[in-house]
Amino acid sequence: MKVLVVAEFYPSRRDPVLGVWAHRQALAARDAGAEVRVLVLHRLIPPRASLAGGLRGALDAMMERLREPRHQLRDGLPVTYVPYVSPARRRSYANWGAWAAVPLALALRSIARAFPYELIHAHNAVPAGDAARRASAAGLCRRAPLVVSVHGGDVFYTAERVPAGARAVARSLGAARLVLANSEGVAELCTSHGARESRVVHLGADLPASPRSPGREVPPALVTVAHLVARKRHADVLRALAVLGDRYPTMRYAVIGEGPERAELERLALRLGVAERVDFLGQLEPAAAIERAHRCTLFVMPSTEEAFGVAYVEAMAGGVPAIGCRGEPGPEEIAAAGGGMVLVPPGDIERLTQRIDELLRDGQRLREARAHARKTVATHFTWESCGRQTLAAYERALR
Repeated sequence: MKVLVVAEFYPSRRDPVLGVWAHRQALAARDAGAEVRVLVLHRLIPPRASLAGGLRGALDAMMERLREPRHQLRDGLPVTYVPYVSPARRRSYANWGAWAAVPLALALRSIARAFPYELIHAHNAVPAGDAARRASAAGLCRRAPLVVSVHGGDVFYTAERVPAGARAVARSLGAARLVLANSEGVAELCTSHGARESRVVHLGADLPASPRSPGREVPPALVTVAHLVARKRHADVLRALAVLGDRYPTMRYAVIGEGPERAELERLALRLGVAERVDFLGQLEPAAAIERAHRCTLFVMPSTEEAFGVAYVEAMAGGVPAIGCRGEPGPEEIAAAGGGMVLVPPGDIERLTQRIDELLRDGQRLREARAHARKTVATHFTWESCGRQTLAAYERALR
């Protein structure tokens, strides 16, 4: 089975973390038996944030994108970066598929000569799925069944907040022979936004040979691995850390990731008097981020609009219990699969503080949560399982 993955978010030399879940799923499908190649929609125009550094900063950001090698081998997987341009995201994101369709069609025609793909797997309805749909509908490339993965952004953001986004998402999902959702809640939203058939395929994590068991002398540590944006609610964790300061004066908080909220979070840590106990570590390579998280006591990310949350299961795989938000598709599904995941109401600092305290002050409860967390991942959320589910979805789409 020859499968061509098309993605907007994918690791690159410029950013090895971006869309790493799409790369891991492609590897999992390959390891399960599919032949896989990848095309990345590589937008040459940098985001507006690059303008913060002035004209020179914007030019440097663009040159960095231009220097990205077009053909790369990532973990043995051939990856081609397809350059395209498009207007600013804020008002035109729904139409990025149209801007990318012709460059993508040319890349599809080129790759088909040596790799006659049987199926296209697009990560996200917009712009990847829409670009693939347009290229095929116009007869510009080899026709093949379309599978679209929805990771949350399409139904939480694009369809709800982007001008003309709902129509673009509906067209792409409607053109897909099969839509893959990362949780049951997202699958239901896909159906309501035009998907003809949806199937849940959970993303996964690598299971270490054995979990780390910190001794009693190790100070408790919280960790969050996420982009620093408001919906991830790092600020809630900082406030809980401040409340718990008297009971756990040596407790630290590791913040792994970068984003527009960093400066405000650093200022909040100062105002709360916890800055000396918070480590803003920035963006780390995926393996380094996981290793750092596994050295902590609890993974805490009370985020909203959380379709799945690979970071939860990556931490839990190492025996680190996780705390997420009640009512969110991903955390609810992970918690329902087994132990090791605690849910709190969104924005409820008091309840978040209580749950952290309950786990930290009861050694037996914490040990049980660690064991349950690892077992939950081993049973339901490994990359091997994701590969089997993905391959089965491909086979269904081809039938």
